[in-house]
Amino acid sequence: MISQDRIKILNNKKIIDNPYVVYWMQCSQRTEYNHALEYAIMKANELNKPLVVYFGLTDNFPEANERHYYFMLEGLKEVKIELARRNIKMIIRKISPENGALEISSFAALMVVDRGYLRIERKWRTFLAQNSKCCVVQVETNVIVPVELASIKEEYSAYTLRNKLSKRLEEFALPLNERECDIDSTDLNLPLDEYDIEDIDKAISQLKIDKTVKRVLYYKGGTSNAKLLLEEFILSKLSHYSELKNEPSKAYSSNLSPYLHFGQISPLYIYIKLMDVYIEDKKAFLEELIIRRELSMNFVFYNDKYDCYESLPSWAINTLEKHLVDAREFIYSVHELESAQTHDGYWNAAQKEMLITGKMHGYMRMYWGKKILEWSKTPEEAYNTAIYLNNKYLLDGRDANGFAGIAWCFGKHDRPWGERSIFGLVRFMNDKGLKRKFDMERYLHNIESLTYNSVIISDNEKTEQISLF
Repeated sequence: MISQDRIKILNNKKIIDNPYVVYWMQCSQRTEYNHALEYAIMKANELNKPLVVYFGLTDNFPEANERHYYFMLEGLKEVKIELARRNIKMIIRKISPENGALEISSFAALMVVDRGYLRIERKWRTFLAQNSKCCVVQVETNVIVPVELASIKEEYSAYTLRNKLSKRLEEFALPLNERECDIDSTDLNLPLDEYDIEDIDKAISQLKIDKTVKRVLYYKGGTSNAKLLLEEFILSKLSHYSELKNEPSKAYSSNLSPYLHFGQISPLYIYIKLMDVYIEDKKAFLEELIIRRELSMNFVFYNDKYDCYESLPSWAINTLEKHLVDAREFIYSVHELESAQTHDGYWNAAQKEMLITGKMHGYMRMYWGKKILEWSKTPEEAYNTAIYLNNKYLLDGRDANGFAGIAWCFGKHDRPWGERSIFGLVRFMNDKGLKRKFDMERYLHNIESLTYNSVIISDNEKTEQISLF
């Protein structure tokens, strides 16, 4: 079932007499639990027209590099196979997504789009809606509760959003049944150039993207891999999740964030799977999946400066500015931070984890961000550095969760704490806290044992290929 509240008509155009219904898949790169896809199938059947799925592969998505593209293409390759299994043709084009969507809309009776929350994603959909000659319908399938229905404003914290989400959760947490297409579209030939991704290495080599950050060895893209990780998490980790999720030396994370970022697995699918599990600890995980994740969507939707220092609450900016002149024992350049060359072995290990695996343990991400604030000349410089490193190396970089997580390190979605040097009233973290709470020597050992896939790190003066071990 698809709630009408997930559906939004983006322009005042009509469904016209063109040969196809087109679903522009961009943020929800999956065939399972995809409300936009199921809506498109439903409309195609109602109109007695074949459905075509389009994906635009741009060379210049902001801050994306080979690491991100490889993971995404692994997933898209699987999507194309699964769509063909359901008798649906998928067209992948090497083109700016919004321009490709406009071109294919000339063949469309109706354009269906999924929803994205970042500025560029919203801009793309607005462009299509304004310039398409046919009706454009947006279907929310990226969150469980549509952002505007959860709250009409930017929320102060998880606390202020939690009750609002809880009141609407049951209404939207409904199973989604797959539909069959009445008309097979797999043999259709549209007069549009398609981009072959069968050989991913070859496809990557032909893209004009940043190739200095190589693919990771630890995570492979695609819905099937996401579902395997989810099953492993439920069977082996969930029962101790609340107790061990913050322990850096223990592997109790779900590792689903890259897959959620690319839309390779649905948050609703995860939620429904967990509803069948009678484990008390699932509450802690659902807090992350629903409350924290949808708080981050609220943040990037209502705060257009979500990737800037100016997005912080006034109390945080004021207290950080008050302590601008405080002495800083250590100040590191972006290059030193990027290459994990600080005095702090724990921080270096976290940075290396990010460089090597494309992920970082959740608790260490908090510590990582706090220390960048402490070791930078100004809080604004620190903010920009954290955004840069996060977006460059993490598979789930350039994501609402990432932007909200960095902002949290600087006071967003938090409260004032006791005043101290540099941080002011912003929450402080140090290595003593890590050593007191966790087995940090084991964490260091775990990072040292990782297999490194080299990346190239550059600054204004030099470029070097680093080998960490």
